[in-house]
Amino acid sequence: MSKSYNIAVIPGDGTGPEVVAEGIKVMQAVSAHAGFSVNLNYMDIGGERYLRTGEVLPAGAVEDLRKFDAIYLGAIGHPDVKPGILEKGILLKLRFELDQYINLRPVKLYPGIDCPLKDKGPADIDFVVVRENTEGIYTGAGGFFKKGTPDEVAVQESINTRKGVERCIRFAFDYCMKRNKEKQLTLCGKTNVLTFAFDLWERAFNEVSKEYTDIKTDYAHVDAITMWFVKNPEWFDVIVTDNMFGDIITDLGAMIQGGMGIAAGGNINPEGVSMFEPIGGSAPKYKGKNMINPLAAICAAGIMLEHIGEEESGRKVEKAVMKVTGSHLKSLAAGKMGMTTTEVGDLVAKYVS
Repeated sequence: MSKSYNIAVIPGDGTGPEVVAEGIKVMQAVSAHAGFSVNLNYMDIGGERYLRTGEVLPAGAVEDLRKFDAIYLGAIGHPDVKPGILEKGILLKLRFELDQYINLRPVKLYPGIDCPLKDKGPADIDFVVVRENTEGIYTGAGGFFKKGTPDEVAVQESINTRKGVERCIRFAFDYCMKRNKEKQLTLCGKTNVLTFAFDLWERAFNEVSKEYTDIKTDYAHVDAITMWFVKNPEWFDVIVTDNMFGDIITDLGAMIQGGMGIAAGGNINPEGVSMFEPIGGSAPKYKGKNMINPLAAICAAGIMLEHIGEEESGRKVEKAVMKVTGSHLKSLAAGKMGMTTTEVGDLVAKYVS
């Protein structure tokens, strides 16, 4: 009997529905070839719903989402909604409520894609950032005192628990073993200034490392990491870090792999439901023009397939994307690809079939 997976689809805002459609097209092509099925349940969540109903997340949405094998997200962000409302009310709320404590961000330069780094090619840029996703500064701890006065004080606290730090670090070690590339795990922090939070991170990292004798470990300050991403990206295999530093260095990672048009990732709960998405925004100015690049969303679908157990199919999606970037695409930029959004999706689907 063939396997069947139940996937919640949140197309979201702007060009989200367009890129998600291409990702689904590719998923259906590869699943038909591999002999499993994907059952899709579309969720009305995003800016349009908020403007229509005043609801950021429908009542019961979080509990409904727990029942699925994975969540496939297009984009969140609407030009008519104040920044922060949807991002905090949907993206952060889902990450926290569903305990998606890992943000997994592969950084890989594909063939045919222009890299802004001189003399660097696909052999030099192939690493993964494991970012803690539910603690740190993003917990929202802190507040204002005497707001709006000359004596105003604003405090934002970074919350790091031993449990949260250690489970992120363990995931990173396990992922490094499974990846089986250089078997090198780098802790990214700021131990010389953030002496409380990263004392905890460093101690947990060193203690857990004793259980993984096959993994080489090292440490680098976050500012050094940003320099070395540009100068020597080939030094890295897997990097583990906290929420804020992970947010920053993964955007730099996206740029050195060619831009937001190819960057994808997952918000992972290894014991629950995980959510996969392209890293770029909703790009509302391109909505409905059939010119947005869908490859990041297609890559996110591939990562999702690997996560739910269809690893071979996930790898086929990536190989098909690499074939398209290496042989067909003129550019990753919207309107400059040399083909339409749907044509890109058709081509990737052709190569996975």
